Amino acid sequence: MFSIIILQIIKMLLILCIGILCWHIKLIDEHTNKGLANLLLMVVNPIVAVMALQADYSPDLVSGLLISYGLGIVTHLFMILVSNLLIREKGNKDFAVERFAAMYSNCGFIGIPLVQSILGDEGVLYIAAYMTIFNIFSWTHGLSLMTKDSSGQKQSDHSSRFASRAAALLKNLLTPMILASVLGLVLFFLQIKFPPVLADALNYVGNMNTPLAMIIAGVSVAQTNIPAMLKKKRIYLVTLIKLIVMPAILFLVLLVLKLPSTVAYTLLVAAACPCAATGTAFALKFQKNYAYSSEIYAFSTLCSLITVPFFVYMAERLL
Repeated sequence: MFSIIILQIIKMLLILCIGILCWHIKLIDEHTNKGLANLLLMVVNPIVAVMALQADYSPDLVSGLLISYGLGIVTHLFMILVSNLLIREKGNKDFAVERFAAMYSNCGFIGIPLVQSILGDEGVLYIAAYMTIFNIFSWTHGLSLMTKDSSGQKQSDHSSRFASRAAALLKNLLTPMILASVLGLVLFFLQIKFPPVLADALNYVGNMNTPLAMIIAGVSVAQTNIPAMLKKKRIYLVTLIKLIVMPAILFLVLLVLKLPSTVAYTLLVAAACPCAATGTAFALKFQKNYAYSSEIYAFSTLCSLITVPFFVYMAERLL
C-alpha cells in the first residue's frame, strides 16, 4: 500500500502542477476556482459517497461504519482539545484561523482520492462516515470559533440573533455530503441498487474527484507568495500540529485498538490530510485573515505530500 500511495501522490502532484499552470496562463481565475470547488463539494463528493454505499450488505461493513462514526467523533473532540492547548488565544489575533486549520482536515478534497486509490469503495464508505462527522463539527464548533473576534468574543450585530443563527446552522448542516451519506445509508440497508445505466453515469462523475480536487488545490497554491509564506514561523507550528501531532496520536490509539485494517487505514489517512479548505472559505466569509488562512492551506497541502506517505508506511508496518 505504501508503493501505491507514493504513485498516487506523484500523480496528484502532477495534476496539482496542471492547476498551477492553468492559473499562470489565466485559464482559471479565482472566481472559476471557487466554482470548481463548489462543483466538487456539492456534486462530485456526494456522488462518490452515495456510490460507495452501493455495496452488498454485510455485518463487517456495518461494523466498520459504526467504528468510523464513533472514532470520527472522538478524534474531532480530541483535536479540539489539543489545538486549544497548543494554540493560545492571548495576544494572537489569528488564533481562530490557526485553531481551525489545526483541527479540521481536508478529508474530502485530498482524503477521498487517496483512500479510493488505496482501498477502493470500501475505504470511501468509511471516509464518507468520517466526513459526515467533519461536516457536523466544522459547521457547529468551527462556525462558532470563526465568528469570534480577536478577543475571543462572538461577533454580534442586529441580524445575528439566536433564532436566525439556529436556522442558518440547520441549513448549513444539511449539506449535500451529509444528505448523500444519509441517502446512501438508506439505500445500503434497504439494498436498493441503481440501474446499471444510472450507476455508470454517476461513476463517470465520481471519477472526476481526484483530478478536480488537485487542480483546485494547484490554483490555490499558485496564488500564494511562497517566499513570504516560508518566513512566517507560526505556519510551521500549525502545520506541525495538523500533519504530525494529530495523526501520530491517532496512530498510537489505532495500535492499541487493533481495528480492522481497512477502517484503521481510512481513519489515519483522513486525520493526516492537510488543513481543510473550509477554513479559508470561513475566513473570507467572516472577515478573518484570509491571506494567512490561504497560506496555511497551501503550505500544509505541500507538506502533506511527504507526511501522508510516511504515516501510511508506518501503518503498513505496524497496524
